[in-house]
Amino acid sequence: MSVTIISVGKLKEKYLKMGIEEYVKRLNGYTKIDLVEVPDEKAPEQLSDAEMEIVKKKEGERILAKIPQDAYVFALVINGKMRSSEQLSKDIENCMTYGHSKIVFVIGGSLGLHDDVLGRANDLLSFGKMTLPHQLMKLVLVEQVYRSFRIMKNEPYHK
Repeated sequence: MSVTIISVGKLKEKYLKMGIEEYVKRLNGYTKIDLVEVPDEKAPEQLSDAEMEIVKKKEGERILAKIPQDAYVFALVINGKMRSSEQLSKDIENCMTYGHSKIVFVIGGSLGLHDDVLGRANDLLSFGKMTLPHQLMKLVLVEQVYRSFRIMKNEPYHK
C-alpha cells in the first residue's frame, strides 16, 4: 500500500513543513507515503477566464504526469463529497481491500484543478466549503491520512 499526495507549488513555510514531516514520520509505520510537488504556473494576479483555464491546464498536465496508471485518485475540491474522519478511513480501507494498492490525493493550485484532472479522479473529496491555502491543506490532509490509519487499526488518537 502506498499513498501519494500530489500538490501544486513548493511549500516554503517552515512551520507547515515541520508539521507535515511529523505526520509523514508517524505514517511510516502504516504505509509508504510520498509527497510530490509540481511547479505552479507563473501568472499575473489578474487573469481572464481563458488565461485561468490555460494555467489550470498546464498545472493539470504536470499533475497527471505524476499519477500512476493503476492509482485510485482522490481530488480535493470544495464541491467534493464531505466525509467524517471515520468515513475517510473506511474509504481508504476499501481501496486497500478491493485491490487499489496505490492511492493518490491531489491538491490543486490557487486556481483549482483542471477538468482533465477531475476527470481522472475516482473520487472528489471536500474538507468543507471554506477556501484554504493549498499549502495548509497539505498539512490537514497528511494529518487526516494518519488519523485514518489509526482509526483502521483501532488505535487511540482519533477522538
